[in-house]
Amino acid sequence: MGNGVVLTVSQLNRYVKSIIEQDYNLQTVFVQGEISNFTNHYKTGHFYMTIKDEFSSIKAVMFKTANMRLKFMPENSMNVIIRGRVSVFERDGQYQLYIDDMQPDGTGALSLAFEQLKKKLAAEGLFDESRKKPIPAFPQRVGVVTSPTGAAIRDIINVISRRFPLAELILCPVAVQGDYAAPQIKAAIELFNAEDAADVLIVGRGGGSVEELWAFNEEIVARAVAASDIPVISAVGHETDFTICDFAADLRAPTPSAAAELAVPDSFQQKEMLSAAAYRMQSAVEDKLGFEFARIELKKSALMRLNPKNYIDSLRVRCDKAAMAMDSAAKQAVSEKAKEFSSLCAKLDAMSPLKILARGYSVASKDGKILTDATCVAAGDKINVTLSRGNLECEVISASKDG
Repeated sequence: MGNGVVLTVSQLNRYVKSIIEQDYNLQTVFVQGEISNFTNHYKTGHFYMTIKDEFSSIKAVMFKTANMRLKFMPENSMNVIIRGRVSVFERDGQYQLYIDDMQPDGTGALSLAFEQLKKKLAAEGLFDESRKKPIPAFPQRVGVVTSPTGAAIRDIINVISRRFPLAELILCPVAVQGDYAAPQIKAAIELFNAEDAADVLIVGRGGGSVEELWAFNEEIVARAVAASDIPVISAVGHETDFTICDFAADLRAPTPSAAAELAVPDSFQQKEMLSAAAYRMQSAVEDKLGFEFARIELKKSALMRLNPKNYIDSLRVRCDKAAMAMDSAAKQAVSEKAKEFSSLCAKLDAMSPLKILARGYSVASKDGKILTDATCVAAGDKINVTLSRGNLECEVISASKDG
């Protein structure tokens, strides 16, 4: 290229690019640095940024085909480790870093992606308690979104068949890990809602590594769970595993078995509760009936007391008793008067002049007046002498004062 050859700018840039691209050491490089001037070009999907350290910086680009594989979103001031290649952008004559992969420096990519998505969805209110729907107490249909061959579905079937065999179990089989898992889980949740095929949904899988559980940390799954009109119970992994799906769901269960227990009631416990309730109701009804019967008897007694017939009967009894008392009193009075009359008659009889006459005495009278003194007559007077039997007409021969 020397010896006075004149090059165009394009030729020079192209030459420099060819030299750099022929250097094997620059085809795969690992670079550590801090992101600045980050731009997410939404139209193309490409990421543009500057990677810098304390002393230098380099322009970098990550095309859409590469950044689609990222689990997190790059941000300014984030320290990263980059795998890529060095080349020249001919138009500007600027060499730059073409990024194939990127990992957070010091923090795992999945952990960072988890926290970023959690923060984003929380800010949208997707995890708010006010959005949570209650789980129905007695679901007739329990929908399950999980793998048809995993331990999770076996655990769910065992628990539901034991606790509440009346519930119909509806499985929508999906992949629970890998690239196709999240779209399938999202589609299954939307299908259940479109067909109104369940009263409650269990979405989950058994335990595993962070990578194996990652489908339940995908944004499309979280949004499908939050948008579900059917209440969703998230059952991903073991007790210590938490996913974005857990936060978006209406209820989080630590395991698939626990999710099944939360989804349906215990039929045996319900029977015992119903029996106890029936006993309490029967006792309450009996107590109420006893109380009401007592009230009725009191009312009946009050009505009996207020009944005119009873009042009349009472008066009739009183009248009968009064009549009997009066009759008894009258008879007693008559008897007493009869005794008194007999006594008086006896006394009268004893004092009767006829008794005296019967003993030989007589009564002398003159002109209808009883004579008690001889001086009341004179010789020649006519007097009447009454005897015990009969009367005598007598003439007084003489009258003497002496007895």
